[in-house]
Amino acid sequence: MTAHSVPNRNWSYPTAIKFGVGRIAELAGQCRAAGIARPLLVTDRALAALPITAQALDVLEAAGLGRALFSQVDPNPNEGNMAAGIAAYLAGGHDGVICFGGGSALDLGKMIALMAHQDPALSVWDLEDIGDWWTRADATRIAPILAVPTTAGTGSEVGRAGVLTNSATHKKKIIFHPKLMPAITICDPALTVGMPRFITAGTGMDALAHCLEAYCSPFYHPMSQGIALEGMRLVFENLTRAYDTPDDLQARAHMMSAAAMGAVAFQKGLGAIHSLSHPVGAVYNTHHGTTNAVVMPMVLDFNRPAIEAVIDRAAAYLGFAGGFDGFRDQVMALRAHLGIPPTLSAMGVKAEDLDMLTDMALEDPSCGGNPIEMTRENTRALFQACL
Repeated sequence: MTAHSVPNRNWSYPTAIKFGVGRIAELAGQCRAAGIARPLLVTDRALAALPITAQALDVLEAAGLGRALFSQVDPNPNEGNMAAGIAAYLAGGHDGVICFGGGSALDLGKMIALMAHQDPALSVWDLEDIGDWWTRADATRIAPILAVPTTAGTGSEVGRAGVLTNSATHKKKIIFHPKLMPAITICDPALTVGMPRFITAGTGMDALAHCLEAYCSPFYHPMSQGIALEGMRLVFENLTRAYDTPDDLQARAHMMSAAAMGAVAFQKGLGAIHSLSHPVGAVYNTHHGTTNAVVMPMVLDFNRPAIEAVIDRAAAYLGFAGGFDGFRDQVMALRAHLGIPPTLSAMGVKAEDLDMLTDMALEDPSCGGNPIEMTRENTRALFQACL
């Protein structure tokens, strides 16, 4: 192998993770460790009313860090949510953000920390994950971030980006900056026990989609490849347990690990599952992980000529007989067990929107990591198959 044949890639690995049941009790101490004295806890409307959120605020208040809460977070958060969050952050004189919840709250909390003190002339859309656009931000003005996931899916707690929907164009944009990586993450599996079953299912399938797409991506990243493979094993062995027996803390812990592993692994790349799911979620406001699960088998079929050999190897590792077909059968069985809708039509997607959705999918950065090049013709056909 010559020097010119060795891949030239940039790799990054996650932050300090405090993992274990009951570790939410450490929240105030970890804020102090990150230099935060007046945190704003950002969560979604549904979580704001639940006991786990009150518990987190109690920990902060008892330590003299206040109990400030912002919960105007939509399922697909947009720039309006961000502006409201920034107003609350500035009005409260806060010096850091606790991102508490699922992917929506984690993403929006990151955006608040990123933009609260930037030059007003800088738009959040100027920081989309394109080239070196992130260098447009003043890194010294980004507030410290703590992440506390309460779902096991997106893995945003170990990522350097957030997803924000442009409410005018209905397009999801990935906003990136290295300092969006939380300084500290608390992964307490007990916080996920109260998730509604359909959220357990959808977020768990999101973790599987991250691991699967990273594993199949053609880019060179052997560390992520190994993490993705083990993450898939944890999902296949534990998601139905967490779904059927919500208080199974061991299954919840393994799913929380798999979610973080998926987000670490997808540095290697994502693909058609996400490039189809993002526009559907932006236009129809569907749950992201559930949408990923709906299109997953059709994307497997689409990519089969390029991925059959690596999926055969994954099937062998996972103990699935039948190679690629056996792996696909396991995906279908998992979808059926979790009550995932069979098609995009069942989620309300309309055939007359396929041209628009195809255009949006081809603009999505995830399509660049798909093992088979996505064109207008084959992407529209793939959407049609998903209907």
